[in-house]
Amino acid sequence: MDIELERLARAVKQAQHRQQRALDRALGNIGTTLVQWDAMRAIAAEPGASAHRLALATFQTDQSFGTLANRLEAQGLIERGPGEGRRIAHRLSRRGRQMLADANVVAERVRNELYVDLSAADRQTLAALLERVLADDKAADLVLPGQKQRARLKSAPSSAVS
Repeated sequence: MDIELERLARAVKQAQHRQQRALDRALGNIGTTLVQWDAMRAIAAEPGASAHRLALATFQTDQSFGTLANRLEAQGLIERGPGEGRRIAHRLSRRGRQMLADANVVAERVRNELYVDLSAADRQTLAALLERVLADDKAADLVLPGQKQRARLKSAPSSAVS
C-alpha cells in the first residue's frame, strides 16, 4: 500500500469534509443549506434546465434532486414550469435570487476563513493540481473488487475497456 497516496486521499477528503461542515453551518444561519445553495447555484447557472441536468450538476440522483426541488419550490426559492418536451424547467424565484446572493456572500467569507493560511499562489497551485486529477476521467471508470463493470457507451474507444 502506498502510504503517501493514502495520506493524500485522506487529506483531500478531510479538507472537503471540513469545508462542507463549515459551509452548512454558516448557511444554516441564513436559512438555507449547502445542498440547497448548490442547487440554487446550478439553477442560476442554467435557468430552464431539466431536473436531470441539474441532478448531474449537483452530484445527485434524479430522484433526490426531485425531492430537493419540491422543498425549494415549497419555500418559494424556485419556480418550475413546462419545459421542452415533457421535461420540467427550473428557475430561481425573486426570493431564490436573493437567498442565492446572500448565500454567496456567506460562502465567500467561509472560504476565505478556510484558506486564509494559503497564499494566492498556493491556492492557484492547489486548484491546478486538483483540476489535473479531475481532468483524467479514468478514475470514474475504476471497478473495485466485488463490483460489476458498468456498461460503457458504444463510442468509448476499445482501449478504454481493458
